[in-house]
Amino acid sequence: MEPITILVLALSVVVGLTLGLLGGGGSILMVPLLTYVAGMDAKQAITTSLFVVGVTSLASLLPHARARNVRWVPGLVFAAASMSGAFLGGLASAAIPGAVLMVAFAVIMLASAGNMIRGRKKGSGAEAKGRSLLMYIPVGLVVGLVTGLVGAGGGFVIVPALVLLAGLQMKHAVGTSLLVISLNSASGMLGHLNSTSVNWPLTLSITAAAIIGSLIGARLTAMVPEKKLRRGFGYFVLVMGVFVLSQELPHPAGLILAIAAAVAALIWVLCTKIPALATICPWRKAPAPLAPAAD
Repeated sequence: MEPITILVLALSVVVGLTLGLLGGGGSILMVPLLTYVAGMDAKQAITTSLFVVGVTSLASLLPHARARNVRWVPGLVFAAASMSGAFLGGLASAAIPGAVLMVAFAVIMLASAGNMIRGRKKGSGAEAKGRSLLMYIPVGLVVGLVTGLVGAGGGFVIVPALVLLAGLQMKHAVGTSLLVISLNSASGMLGHLNSTSVNWPLTLSITAAAIIGSLIGARLTAMVPEKKLRRGFGYFVLVMGVFVLSQELPHPAGLILAIAAAVAALIWVLCTKIPALATICPWRKAPAPLAPAAD
C-alpha cells in the first residue's frame, strides 16, 4: 500500500470521528481530503464524498438512535424535501466548473459557521416547537440543492437549521442530521453518477476507515457539553471554509484572504478574553450607561 493511500485512510478515520461527534463536517473534510491529498479532480471528489459520507452517516446513526437522539418525524420530512433538491443539484453540477463549486462550498461553510458560533437567541427554541413541519420543506430543498451541487452531506447546514430554526437540542440535531445526510447523499450521488466515474476500491476502503471513526465519535457526544459542541462545530467549519477559499481563489487573493482571516481571529480572541477591549471591538457593544437616579 502506498504511503499516500495510508495517509488518506488515516485522515478518513478523522473525518468519520467528526461526523459521528458533530453530526456533520464529514464532507467538509472529505472533499478537501480527496482533492488536495488523494489528488482527485473536484467533481470526482464530490461524487466519492457523497458515497463515503452517506454510508458513514448511516452507520453512525445507529448508536444515536439507540441513545434516543434522533427525531424521526422532522428528520424524515426534512429529508423528503432535501432529497429532491439533492438529485437536481447533482444533475446541475455537471454544467458548473469544479472551481466554482468549491468556492460556493466554502462560502456556504462560512455562513453556517457564523450562525453556529452566534447561537440562537433565548426563547427561540420554544417558538420553534410550535411551528408546522411545513417549515422544513423550503429549508430542506435548499439544503438538498447544496448537497447535490457541492458534494456536502449537508450536516454543516442541517445541524444549524435544526438548532436555530427547529429548536432542537444540539445532541438531537446531531442525531437527526445523520438520518438526513444519509438519505441526501444517496440522492445526490445518483445525480452525479451520470457524468462522473468513481474509483470503487479506494472509495470502499475510505468508507470503512470513516465508519470506524464515526462509531467512536457517536459514543463521545454524551461526554461533550452542548454549548461547547455547537461552538466547536462552528469554529471548525469557519477554519475549513477559509482554507478552501484560500486554495481555490486566484493568488494573491487566496493568500490575502488567509492573512485577513488570521488577523480577524486574533482580534476576536483578544476581544473575548480581555474585557477592557470590549468597548473598542467593532462587533461588541459597550455596556449601556446607567440611568441617573431620580431626584
